[in-house]
Amino acid sequence: MDLEALKKELKAVSRKCGARDWCPGTSGNVSVRIPGTEKVLIKITGRSMAEAEDRDFILLDLDGKILEGREGEGRPSKEVNFHLGIYRAREDVGAVLHTHPPFATAQGTATGSFPMLGATAKLLKRVPVLEYYPPGSRELAEEVVRTFKEDPSIRVVVLKAHGVVAAAPNVREAYYLTDWVEDAAKVAFLVALIRRL
Repeated sequence: MDLEALKKELKAVSRKCGARDWCPGTSGNVSVRIPGTEKVLIKITGRSMAEAEDRDFILLDLDGKILEGREGEGRPSKEVNFHLGIYRAREDVGAVLHTHPPFATAQGTATGSFPMLGATAKLLKRVPVLEYYPPGSRELAEEVVRTFKEDPSIRVVVLKAHGVVAAAPNVREAYYLTDWVEDAAKVAFLVALIRRL
């Protein structure tokens, strides 16, 4: 897949995430590794996922150097460090998606754990809940990368009071993983609610 086709795919998934209310305002970010290279396309900061355009994605190397785009046209997402860190740690990862789905975020924040209820949750195997660190911080990036690196079976983590990070071979699968996590959180919420009736 060429660069322009990858940008269109990133735009399509970004807009789907925005339409699902997973990325309020200009929050959320997404990236994809260019197959067979050490280059990454990532959303620039300050742009809405719901209104993403092809031009809202820039090309970086795994050290964070901008390879395509003139200075001043946009900076990489503030979470660029965990995106690039995951790619360096996991050769199986071709895309990273960070969103703020409300049920999954609320579940992780309220309980500090993620219940694996429902059939789709079984596909996830294990979803760690990570402690809160400020968005864009070095501590957050280190914790996210460490978690994905230590256990290669992990594909999704929930960040307390922050959101979800999904890592997958491609961006559509990262979207599906996020969808499964949000669905599992909704099921857990409804089960808890019904049990109280």
